[in-house]
Amino acid sequence: MVKSRINSALSEYASVSVTSGIEDATPHRLIQMLMAGALDKIATAKGHMLHENMSEKGRHISWAISIISGLQSSLDMESGGEVSANLDNLYDYMVRRLGVAGANNDAAILDEVSSLLLEVKSAWDVIPKQLAIESRQAAS
Repeated sequence: MVKSRINSALSEYASVSVTSGIEDATPHRLIQMLMAGALDKIATAKGHMLHENMSEKGRHISWAISIISGLQSSLDMESGGEVSANLDNLYDYMVRRLGVAGANNDAAILDEVSSLLLEVKSAWDVIPKQLAIESRQAAS
């Protein structure tokens, strides 16, 4: 069920960007790809904002919002406990801030959201390494 929600969230990102590897990716890897995609869209939106290309700025902010909303909808609120609840609140905050950034042409808000998302992604990127360490420790 979680993988299907993640696949749904990836559909728009995958249609234009990284299409190879999505079908065989683990749910963990799909989340990493979504986060990288959202960061890319925010950076692109900022570039368009700074170059006063408002239609493309809006398009990329909307795309980032869609990706982050996909991340939010893929949260397992039943078994995720406090972590899922905190991520849900954080993703909601990011989406609202992206809307404000677009409406006010505020690049600093785009930087804020990128920083928050990068922090989450950095923690997420450590998970496979940590699981491998724990697996080796349990085997010995």
